[in-house]
Amino acid sequence: MSLLLAFLIKATFAQTPSGIVPEPVSMTKAAGSFTFTSQVKIATGTNPEVRKAAKIFAGQLATSLKCNLKVVDTPTKESCIALQLNKAENKEIGNEGYTLKVNPSGVVISANKPAGIYYGLETFMQLLPTNAEMSKQCKIQSVSIVDYPRFKWRGLMLDVSRHFFSKEFVKKYLDEMAQYKYNVFHWHLSDDAGWRIEIKQYPKLTSVGSLRVPRTGSFYSMIPPQPGEAATDGGYYTQEDIKEIVKYASDRFITIVPEIDIPGHSMGFIASYPQASCDGKQHLVYAGTAGGAGDNVLCAGNEENFTMLSNIFGEIASLFPSEFIHIGGDEVDKSFWKGCPKCQKVMTDNGLKNEHELQSYFIKRVEKIVESKGKKIIGWDEILQGGLAPNAAVMSWQGMEGGIAAAKAGHYVVMTPTSHCYLDYQQGEAAIEGLGGGARISNTYKFEPVPEGVDAKYILGGQGNVWTEFIANERRVEYMTWPRALALSEVYWSPKSKRDWNSFVPRMEAQFERFKNTGVNYAPSVYDPDIYPVKNQDGSIQIGFRTEMTGLDIYYTFDFSFPDNFSAKYDGNPIKAPMGASVICAITYRNGKPVGRLLRINLDDLYKR
Repeated sequence: MSLLLAFLIKATFAQTPSGIVPEPVSMTKAAGSFTFTSQVKIATGTNPEVRKAAKIFAGQLATSLKCNLKVVDTPTKESCIALQLNKAENKEIGNEGYTLKVNPSGVVISANKPAGIYYGLETFMQLLPTNAEMSKQCKIQSVSIVDYPRFKWRGLMLDVSRHFFSKEFVKKYLDEMAQYKYNVFHWHLSDDAGWRIEIKQYPKLTSVGSLRVPRTGSFYSMIPPQPGEAATDGGYYTQEDIKEIVKYASDRFITIVPEIDIPGHSMGFIASYPQASCDGKQHLVYAGTAGGAGDNVLCAGNEENFTMLSNIFGEIASLFPSEFIHIGGDEVDKSFWKGCPKCQKVMTDNGLKNEHELQSYFIKRVEKIVESKGKKIIGWDEILQGGLAPNAAVMSWQGMEGGIAAAKAGHYVVMTPTSHCYLDYQQGEAAIEGLGGGARISNTYKFEPVPEGVDAKYILGGQGNVWTEFIANERRVEYMTWPRALALSEVYWSPKSKRDWNSFVPRMEAQFERFKNTGVNYAPSVYDPDIYPVKNQDGSIQIGFRTEMTGLDIYYTFDFSFPDNFSAKYDGNPIKAPMGASVICAITYRNGKPVGRLLRINLDDLYKR
């Protein structure tokens, strides 16, 4: 066979991926195909934001597919990807929507705003093969897509206090978010375990508050700081770092919402400025030791605290163009206020009945401070306690109830309940993941942000949260984020009517190939076997298996050997362990090939469940 013929066959039969995440509003396939080669140009017009989006897209192609496309101002006679801002508004697609048309003569992406162009390019990226060699010459089926988001707020939160992550990683994380049409990055910048943002008026917040004694192991069970031990673990972002990251996010149409967690979770603050607490004593930045952080609540009766907060939020407001600043408000240990004469005097002077109302007093004062800087506050649902500040938005994490109450009172809400949106919760079988399952991707995919009986106009959207007590490195952050953030991206972008797990699974698997090619770590937990004990009426215990995905075969052994497809196959009925067995091992196969990871568990540990 000649080299030319081989090339033509390869070009003709190259296949595009099986689907797009998040799923578009509508997609209609047509006859014919577009031949994509490295000679295709991207025509942007003169809008600088559109041109910037095109260059980011070209950079993605160069990195992931080793394909270098030229960006030009005007369409060429040769095949091109034409990016067009609508001269007349397309009211159906709004500010973030787009239309994408692929036909034999070229590709046209149209939108009302540059954000829509960017999202259209990200969709087109998923029409390309994941194989770098194929991307040099491939056929893309003609298709017409109309797409726009369901929700305004499509967010992920990253906690950088418990563990600090580099500026470079934050940028990489933003890249990953943008590819799946997330538009809000909630940045948890302060907590008991570290203060992570430079405040020029209060340098001790970073010189002291950003560092703790180094520890490895199980958070909340660490060894306390030892006499004379240096605090060397941590770090912070300078204001120049912040500006750079904010611009990087903005170029990808992501808004960064900063969080300074107050009045609780404030040990990073208090360790730097001890007078901010109720007892005024010197404390250390929390290192994850047993018994909690100690006096980690800002004194509500210390007037200087409000002066400091005004100065701090002034600097933060100048760095972040976002509409909102997140002020935390969660898990405030009010016992410190109960024993504080200054706090009790504030309660007496203001006719406050209890510490819940004192918290409301604190939050309302902070709201006035933040609004004086031209911003609005959003906080965790505990800010409802004692009465919600007049203009506050609520992030509902303790279930949906807080969000429902806030929405019914006419406040805007971001839904992020632990049951579906806490991406630090383990996502698979405890014997494989190391900790118990708490947020399976199939359950995450079922999340519905708008509760029955609530006016949808008050639900801004939703968010996945990555708390990092048990996430100490950057690869682990990615592992816990993906693929569950794929599921949430579809919840927040795609129409509710299109939600279908069986449709989502193959499209999710197509993204796994992209993750592999771009070096993004992800959890394969969806393929793993899940084991559970079955208690019979006579008190005896048998063993059952299940899988999150359909179409998987489970093989198991009791004799310490590694199971494969020649081992005993699970038939769906509970099985009884043989006399003397102490361990069971299991693995999953699909189409004769192993896909899941090895499960190995002592039977005594299983029966204790």
